[in-house]
Amino acid sequence: MRAIVQRVRSASVTVGEELVSSIGRGLCVLVGISRDDNKKDMEYMARKITNLRVFDDENGKRWMKSVTDLNYEILCVSQFTLMCTLKKGNKPDYHLSMGAEQSEQFYNEFLSMLKSMYDPEKIKDGRFGAYMQVHIDNDGPVTIPIDSPPQQPKDSPSNKSGASNDP
Repeated sequence: MRAIVQRVRSASVTVGEELVSSIGRGLCVLVGISRDDNKKDMEYMARKITNLRVFDDENGKRWMKSVTDLNYEILCVSQFTLMCTLKKGNKPDYHLSMGAEQSEQFYNEFLSMLKSMYDPEKIKDGRFGAYMQVHIDNDGPVTIPIDSPPQQPKDSPSNKSGASNDP
C-alpha cells in the first residue's frame, strides 16, 4: 500500500461539476493499493495516517500534533496510478495495482478502518473509479510518502527461527 499524505488548509474532490467531498484543515491522502496488499498493510497505513505528527502544537513547536490530536479532517482519494512502475520505458505499467473490483472493496474496508480509529464524520473520500479533479491547498508545503512495509516470505532468511509470519 502506498499513500501520499499532504497537510492541507483545504481540499476537495469534484467529478464533472459535482462537488463530491471537501475538508478544511487536515490531511489529503492519495491512496494506492497493490495486488499483494492485505489487512496488515491496511492497519499499518491507517495507524500511520491517523498518528502522523505534521502539525504544530499550541506553542508553535513543529511536528508535534496529529490530525486526530487537533480534530482535523482527512480526505482520502483512491489513486491506482501510485502503484505504477517505469522499469520498461516511459509508459506507466500498472500490473502491481490491485484489480478494480477487489481494490474497491479493499479501499472501502480501509475507509471503515480509518473511521473506526477516529471520528467517522471527519473521514471523507472521493468517488472510487471516477475521473476526479482533486483540489489541494497544500500547507507548507508538507507532502509525505508512506509505503507499507514489504511482507517477508515465510522461508526468508530473516525467518530462520521457523516462526510463522501468519497473524
